[in-house]
Amino acid sequence: MNKYIGKWHIKEMELWDKDFIDLVVPGHITFKRNRSGIFQFGAVNGYMDCRMEKCGNVKRIEFSWDGFDESDPVSGRGWAMIKDNELHGKLYFHLGDDSWFKAAKSK
Repeated sequence: MNKYIGKWHIKEMELWDKDFIDLVVPGHITFKRNRSGIFQFGAVNGYMDCRMEKCGNVKRIEFSWDGFDESDPVSGRGWAMIKDNELHGKLYFHLGDDSWFKAAKSK
């Protein structure tokens, strides 16, 4: 999990443009050493419970999350993997939207 730890800036999402992604703060996803994490894009923020899982021949980080969209409680799940030094993943809202995302590691 060490290669995932740290802050990643969300560069692109399937459903939302960059102006929305960076609406409140620069959109980001952060993985911590204790298998937790946080993310924020637009008016959505979430707290994650992360696990490393094998999907086919590839290991990826999978997570459940809960948080807020504006002031409304939301939850869901997601996954991410490192591909060509970028974080590629998908975020799912429980009973709602889902969107792939791409992110770059903060320096």
